[in-house]
Amino acid sequence: MSKRVVYSMFLVGVCLMVGVGFLFYQPPQTVGDEANAAKAPSTSSSPATVDVSKIYGKIQIVKSFPDYKVQVVDSFPDLKVQVVTSFPDKPGKWQMVKSFPDFKIQLVDSFPDFKIKYVSSFPGKE
Repeated sequence: MSKRVVYSMFLVGVCLMVGVGFLFYQPPQTVGDEANAAKAPSTSSSPATVDVSKIYGKIQIVKSFPDYKVQVVDSFPDLKVQVVTSFPDKPGKWQMVKSFPDFKIQLVDSFPDFKIKYVSSFPGKE
């Protein structure tokens, strides 16, 4: 009888140790270039890292927690933007929405992820 109790206590102890191990497990941290590649788009340090040809669709202008920070300029934009009311299906075509956006954009005066220029025709990458 005492052997059963000892074995049961041993088994409970092993299970607790495995459970505590899973509880405190942390995945390995990335360093260097791998860490920069894993960052969110809004924290990127260089405008060259954003592929502006993929920025189209339903866009919501926000004041905080954006996907991208964008500066509106008159010359040398990274992307020419045409605001449309339907079919925002090509690069540079943005349909402004208040909910369920594809991308959230914050308009800034400095340190943007990329620069845009509003146009009435021929949207897309510069």
